[in-house]
Formats: sequence, C-alpha cells, structure tokens
Amino acid sequence: MNPTSTPPADAFRHVPDAVIHLNALKPDEAIVWAGQLDDATLAGVLESPELRRGPAIAQAVVEAGRTGILQAVAGDRLADLLAQLPQRERDAALRLLSPATQASLARLMTYPEGTAGSIMTTEFVEIPEHWSVAQALAHIRQTGQQHETVYALYVVDGQRRLRFVLSLRQLVCADPGQPLVELWNGSAPITTQAQASREEVARLIRLYDFLALPVVDDARRVIGIVTVDDVIDALMDEAQEDMNRFGGGERMGAPYLEVGFLDMLRKRGGWLAMLFVGEMLTASAMQHFEVELEKAVVLAMFIPLIMSSGGNSGSQATSLLIRGLALGEVRLLDWWRVLLRELPPSALLGAGLGAIGFARILLWQRLGLYDYGEHHLLIAFTIWASLVGIVCFGSSIGSMLPFVLQRLGLDPASASAPLVATLVDVLGLVIYFSVAAAVLGGTLL
Repeated sequence: MNPTSTPPADAFRHVPDAVIHLNALKPDEAIVWAGQLDDATLAGVLESPELRRGPAIAQAVVEAGRTGILQAVAGDRLADLLAQLPQRERDAALRLLSPATQASLARLMTYPEGTAGSIMTTEFVEIPEHWSVAQALAHIRQTGQQHETVYALYVVDGQRRLRFVLSLRQLVCADPGQPLVELWNGSAPITTQAQASREEVARLIRLYDFLALPVVDDARRVIGIVTVDDVIDALMDEAQEDMNRFGGGERMGAPYLEVGFLDMLRKRGGWLAMLFVGEMLTASAMQHFEVELEKAVVLAMFIPLIMSSGGNSGSQATSLLIRGLALGEVRLLDWWRVLLRELPPSALLGAGLGAIGFARILLWQRLGLYDYGEHHLLIAFTIWASLVGIVCFGSSIGSMLPFVLQRLGLDPASASAPLVATLVDVLGLVIYFSVAAAVLGGTLL
C-alpha cells in the first residue's frame, strides 16, 4: 500500500477512525497521511492513547512548525509524546510553545512513570472561594476551551489552597447569585499526592465514583488532576505489561508483528534462560532419587501428574494474590492471614485430586488396563498423599511469592506462572519421593 492509494485525510469524520487507519499504515505512510489532516483533527489523533505512531507523528509536526497542533494537545498527553523523542527534537518542540506551557510540560516529565504526577493534566478549572455561581459559570464559558475537562471546579482560598470541590451540575442547578461557599457541604475534599501510585489513584476514583481526582502538593495547592479516562488508559497499559510478565516475558512495547528480531530475543530470552536454570534443579532432584526410580519405575509414570498439579495450584494462588494486592484488598501485613486461609482449601483440593488419582489406579488395575503389581494400593495411597502435600505446598508458594516480591520493592506481577511452576516442580519432586519412601519402604523401595 502507498499513500496515494489510501483514503484522503478528510474521509474520516471521527478521530478514532483516523487512528485505526493510521495504525494500519506503515510508519512512513502514517506520517505522510497524518500531515494531511487539519490541525484540530491531528491534535485529537495525537491525544489518542491508541495511536501507535504518536512520537513519530509528533516529531513530524515539530519539524513542520505546526505550533497550533502542539498547543491544542492536552498537556499530559503532550508530555508523554515529547518524553519519547530524542533530546534535540524535544528541545525544538518546547521552543515552539509558550513559556507557561514549557514549564508545565517540564514539570510533568519529571514525575516517575506509574505515579499520579505522570498521568495528571495541569488543565483544570480553579476559582476563588469568594466568587458567586454566576461568576464561576462566566469563567467556564470564557476559558472552557483551554481545559481538558470541566467535570469539577476546584475552589481555592487566597493562598490557592484547595478548600472544596464543586461539580458542574451543582453550578448549573444553583441560583446565579448564590455564593460558592453556600454550595459546599462542609466535607474535606478527597485528594492525592503526585508521588502516589496510579493504582492508588484508580482505587480512589473507583471508591468515590469520581470523574477526576485533584493532585495537590504539600501546601494543598492543586497542581493537576487525574481524569478517569487517563486512569483507564494507564491501567490498560499496566495490565498488558503484567500479562507479559505473568506469561514469563517482558512487555514488548510495540505491536507483535512490529517487534524486531533482537528485541524479541532480548525480552524473552532472559526469562527463558532463568527458568531453564531453575528446571535444571528438577533434573538434579531426579538424579538424587535415581535409586528409588530404578526400584519402582512405576513412580516415574506419575511425575508429570504430580508436577503439573503443584504448578497449577501455585499459579492459581499467585494470580489471585496479584489481583488482591493490586486492588488493595490485601496488604503486605496480611501475609500470615493469606497463608492460613490458603492451607485448608488447598488440603481439600489436593485430597480431591488425590482421590481421582487413587480411583484411576484402582480402576486400571481392576479392568486389566495396566498391572501396578501386588502393592497397587500402596502406590495409589502414595499418589493421594503426595498430591495433598504438593497442592498445599504449591498454593503456599504461589500465595507468598507476590508478598516477597512486593517486600523487596519489585512488581508482584513478576511472579509469573512459569516461575511459580519451576519452584514447585523442584520441591514437589522432593515431596513426592519422600512420601513414596515413607509409604513404600520395605515393599517396592
């Protein structure tokens, strides 16, 4: 496909449709086609978090000197785009903007990724507490186009400290001559700090059903707001990153078909190498029990069953705890409560799986499908007891690993399913053969 064969830029009346079309084009084609869009549409396209070519298109806008487009893009989104440009292009972009906008963007780009400051916008409506409803509405009419949202108005005192928050509905329904303070119910506003995590911001927005949450400094001056759409975009990105980690890899940062060969090796090879080294311990464990395997070869048949059951139970527990920690349902100090809560159901689940394995051995023996020998009942009991122990152990490891990672300052999502399975595999074999030695000692062993 070449640019001349694509639909004209004015064929798309809606920004999301234009974004979808741009994402389907090759990088060079996307830049050329985006350059044909009018300023308002291109600004809307650049604001879309779904746009894959954002930094490249933003760089082309800077090179073309289209200042109006940069000024029209929301501050938080523009800061994200400029942060991904080389320093030279970033400086060139900043020179096109007003000093106030430059200062705002420079501040936004200093906040660490994943914090409230990194996803907030500095475009909000701030009004003094001594105004009336009519004055506030007039201010919104005059400056509304300069703000990303007018969901709420942030009422401040003479030192610009936040006093209370009013919704636009409250203003519209109030008497024009009524003072703003008469609309205040007396409750302290819910706020957050710039260094707060985006998970905490999402929790507050969800808890209080906000459309926007004010971010304040130590003096309680509003420095920005986090809107619900920004939170959704940020959490979707984090969910994708967590999904990659939970599968035993790193976030690719680009569509699958566009990830380079070396990037694919780098982001997947490290995890695979680490897991392979871990699995080597499984081989060492089997070598340690080589004598037992030679005496009772039948035990080797059930090794995949034993290992997979422990890994599956551990992965289940890990996924539940990662979600609980992310949503604030579980705290780091709750680790012992989690452990005590996991053990009873794990024991029952292990007993149920063991009963299935026990029945399978008896059924195969009775039907003549396989001869487990004269000690088949002891073998069946070994499988049952091993599954109880291994499922309990797997659930314990799987539930505790996210706590350990969080205590070390790491992302609990790094407790990937392959990592949990590898840990359980090694020690699961020890449990299995220890139970076998205790049950089958003096008979098969």
